[in-house]
Amino acid sequence: MNVEVIARVRTPYAEKFGTPRQSGLARSRGEVVFEPAYRSADAVRGLEGFSHIWLIWQFDRNGDRPWSPTVRPPRLGGNERMGVFATRSPYRPNPIGLSCVALEGVELTAEGPVLHIAGADLVDGTPILDIKPYLPYCDSHPEATSGWTEGLAHHPLAVEIRPELAEMLANDLPGLTDVLAGDPRPRYQHDPNREYGLTYGKWNVTFRVEDGVAVVLCVEQR
Repeated sequence: MNVEVIARVRTPYAEKFGTPRQSGLARSRGEVVFEPAYRSADAVRGLEGFSHIWLIWQFDRNGDRPWSPTVRPPRLGGNERMGVFATRSPYRPNPIGLSCVALEGVELTAEGPVLHIAGADLVDGTPILDIKPYLPYCDSHPEATSGWTEGLAHHPLAVEIRPELAEMLANDLPGLTDVLAGDPRPRYQHDPNREYGLTYGKWNVTFRVEDGVAVVLCVEQR
């Protein structure tokens, strides 16, 4: 079976740290840009009528780390093992990911169609293997259960950013706020004095978590 990269995604996330753990958790915007062989307007005909799409993509930054039958999910603090197929671990027999993102528009450009998306959980440059429309009548299951994640409530952090820093961030502020609220720290790290750095778009951001509040200490342009 030949699998080809059909597109690559552009997002504000330059590295794994600071990239949302799941799609839809941050309001960050991005773009899907097709590879030259797939820059056909016909290939996206009718796609603009859908509000969401599925992105099927490749975990291309795993290095040579092999897959394992069991993994330590971050949501369990890295202390318990679960079967790899009961998790969304990137270290799988086939390094393939699946994300549901909002489709905000389809733009036809000189370099082919560009998909404007929101809510991606992908590092900038991630290879896209396929795109499919999200169909609410069959893809949405309100009665679904959450397995071992049931009861592991997501408690977002409050975010504190000084007004002058918030003004500097401008349009990047909503997405960055969502990233920080999602607590990008490793689950086992709770040192209130430790400072963390992440890259978001053109910004290097330093923050610390104090009593459930992500406090932004410094913002510098890359």
